[in-house]
Amino acid sequence: MSHDDLRALIRTIPDFPKQGIQFRDVTTLFRDAKGFAKTIDAFVERYSGVGIAHVVGVEARGFILAGAIARGIDAGFVPLRKHGKLPGDAVGEDYALEYGTDRIEMHVGAVAKDDPVLLVDDLIATGGTAAAGVRLLRGAGANVVEAAFVIDLPELGGTKQLEALGVPVFALLGFAGH
Repeated sequence: MSHDDLRALIRTIPDFPKQGIQFRDVTTLFRDAKGFAKTIDAFVERYSGVGIAHVVGVEARGFILAGAIARGIDAGFVPLRKHGKLPGDAVGEDYALEYGTDRIEMHVGAVAKDDPVLLVDDLIATGGTAAAGVRLLRGAGANVVEAAFVIDLPELGGTKQLEALGVPVFALLGFAGH
């Protein structure tokens, strides 16, 4: 299955969640057994033997990817959740949205000093959530080895934002537009 085959499995929903946005829906890729397997295999091949201690998934579609990748490379899985969703002690990082702010959190002690971690989400657009994840992980002492995504929307600048933080970015596919 080629990258073009994977691209064909990703549904584009025009004008969602608002006018002018081309929403790239990976759930159609996830429901295709061969497409999902090819996607996870590509990440596992890239990160096997690298020494990743934890694959960190961003809520919610990032959980699906990160859990499968973690299993494939024999690493632990750490979820980054929206504010107030984790039981017990958590640390968080705020980030800007178009109108207001949001917050992601992880459990205290989920990663240790110098742990090599991989940050994973389905898509990188403006990079706000991923950058907050990097700051949160670094604040806990972890070493963010790379950030990985199924889709990059390069025109929105998220990859450049992460690279400016010193984090290499890998994406299986790029899509033009918003």
